[in-house]
Amino acid sequence: MTKMMTGGAAIVDAILKHDVDTVFALPGVQTYPLMDALKKAEPSINVIGPRHEQTAAYMAMGYARATGKPGIFSVVPGPGVLNTGAALCTAVAVNAPVLLLTGQVPSAFLGRGRGHLHEIPDQRATLASFIKWAERIPNATAAPRLVEEAFQRMTSGRPGPVALEMCWDTMAQPAPVAETGSAQPAHETPPNPAAIADAIALIKGAKHPMIMLGSGAQHAGAEVLALAERLNAPVTAFRGGRGIVPADHPLWVNSVEAYELWGDTDVLIGIGSRCEMQAMRWRGMMDASDRITAERKLIRIDIEPEEMLRLKPDVGVVCDSAIGTAAIADGLAADGFAGSENQEGIADARTRAAELINTIQPQVSYLEVIRRVLPREGILVKDMCQAGYASYFAWPVYAPRTYITSGYQGNLGFAYPTALGAKVGCPDKPVVAILGDGGFMFAASELSTAAQHGIGVVAIVFNNGSYGNVARDQITNFDGRTIASDLPGVDYVKLAQAHGVAAHRVSTPAELEPVLAQAIATGAPALIEVQVDLAEETSPWPLILRADLPYTP
Repeated sequence: MTKMMTGGAAIVDAILKHDVDTVFALPGVQTYPLMDALKKAEPSINVIGPRHEQTAAYMAMGYARATGKPGIFSVVPGPGVLNTGAALCTAVAVNAPVLLLTGQVPSAFLGRGRGHLHEIPDQRATLASFIKWAERIPNATAAPRLVEEAFQRMTSGRPGPVALEMCWDTMAQPAPVAETGSAQPAHETPPNPAAIADAIALIKGAKHPMIMLGSGAQHAGAEVLALAERLNAPVTAFRGGRGIVPADHPLWVNSVEAYELWGDTDVLIGIGSRCEMQAMRWRGMMDASDRITAERKLIRIDIEPEEMLRLKPDVGVVCDSAIGTAAIADGLAADGFAGSENQEGIADARTRAAELINTIQPQVSYLEVIRRVLPREGILVKDMCQAGYASYFAWPVYAPRTYITSGYQGNLGFAYPTALGAKVGCPDKPVVAILGDGGFMFAASELSTAAQHGIGVVAIVFNNGSYGNVARDQITNFDGRTIASDLPGVDYVKLAQAHGVAAHRVSTPAELEPVLAQAIATGAPALIEVQVDLAEETSPWPLILRADLPYTP
């Protein structure tokens, strides 16, 4: 069966078949037909309009990271699309399934370079150069097929962002559209039996294996635990893999504890991870053969074949992380293999690491307060700030998708709009964003979005009057000279209140605790300004770059 639909209506009809319930959108003339179709689709789809295009993309990414479902956003082409570039890069870094829906110049002007409104040279190719896939919908008839392909591409294999554009005029033109079903998931490729056998043999010969988790293992918690418990092996992660194994599980170790165990580790099992800590931080860089070390063996389980070339393992298992991990655990179980007891070594590592971590003040004390108040299922989104850096090792994570970072992009200012998207996706979970004053100002206007839509994120803004990391580096490395790293005084309480958001100011961890508890209990948007002194903040970096920087506690 077919029916006549505009391009915009055909796109909306197609995304509805994929159970899309929210679109983050900042409308403009090239997307009017799409926006009108979204309006007609209410209440099946909720449209949230932010103050800036980058926020639309960050909110979609936060929604995707917190829920595991695709996040959808729409902005105008050209400058609107380019404004979302940082968020799209971050979605690549953290494997977030995100779909951009945008417009284009009228079809008669495509490729002519006449300077039509919002025109940039080859927008589709620009996007395709750094995201997973980008395509143009030529007419309404083609919309269902290309939307289906977009969903397949962004969710299959390694998840990531994709984009669809449509010309201004064809988005408004009716055309016959056939009824279609939703996309079917791609068939999972089974692991190579020889690779599984090689991994099992390597593990059997190990005395002190360690498991390293990344974003690619978010869905593999049961399989990871089965393997870890069979091996009695410590399990760690840096960012995206946190929470897959709860922080209070006996085999979980944070990154500082893991480093204390690293000297004895003889086999590293990377599951859905780039093994960034071990290959790029602790050692400084990989060896000449792109291997992690000559002494230690590396097993990698990853769905992306190219990963085996970027960091070459001794054994590479190319498949979905849950399937590959289960195959190894099942093979070991069939052989009756069980690892040696490691609890005493882990306990010693915890003791040594706790002494080091406790020196990172006052950040650790603030994180301890936030952790006491935020429920286990609560979501923390950390920006590039001193408390955020300390959270890499000083923030216990108890469930997947409850600790959200910008991954290897490390882009300042992403956290508040991302937290808004996470809260929209998980309205029943409390969401806290920890921010520096510099990063918060990248998207401070989104206080208005939070107030307008009642998005109950609690923003904790640590105000040290500077881009703290930059200022510290400049002072340390350039004879005390600083440039462009100091920030003017801003009354963040008044700024929040001006947007209709409740606000508070504290200056100690003890003061923060009741204020945060009240803000979370209220369930409304809130901001808490924490006044701190940069000179009194201990650098967390020696505990992150253990092999590269000297550290004297």
